[in-house]
Amino acid sequence: MNLDALSGHAAPSFDDPLGMLHACHRRIEKQLATLDRLQRHLPEHGCDDDARNAARAILRYFDTAGVNHHADEEQSVFPRLVQAAGTEAATLTADLEREHRELAHAWAHMRPLLVGIAAGQRANLSPRDVLALREAYARHIALEEQQLLPLARTSLDADALRIIGEEMAKRRNVDVTGERLAM
Repeated sequence: MNLDALSGHAAPSFDDPLGMLHACHRRIEKQLATLDRLQRHLPEHGCDDDARNAARAILRYFDTAGVNHHADEEQSVFPRLVQAAGTEAATLTADLEREHRELAHAWAHMRPLLVGIAAGQRANLSPRDVLALREAYARHIALEEQQLLPLARTSLDADALRIIGEEMAKRRNVDVTGERLAM
């Protein structure tokens, strides 16, 4: 376990891949809250330092951790869960993959605006678009936390979870202890 710098609590590590996925949901929510604040900040303050920094942080998160999160699920968790839990998991994971595509499409719409803000160009974010993205993620996270993670906890054995954790670490170019791998 690592100490979470933001909360001071022990953060899940690669030996608890489902805990890591859950913790990632909290970070997604924090970034979306920052996006909401940015949308409200821009009309009055424009692309000031705070706006540019917020846009950069949101971009950095969704361009790296957000992509890894979906890959962790689709490449590591979903196939093993379908194998272990059958039809119930197949239906659920198909729905979640569809939602991943929808979220990626919404992000593709939002991203160029954030790139412009990060570069200091005058831009506003549509309150409706920000709300729609936040609501889509809220529904998606709820489905994962109410159905996917509980099913994975009861269906995946220790070996499957170990392999998932190893794959998650490799995807981030670190070993399971979190140390950066040599290039």
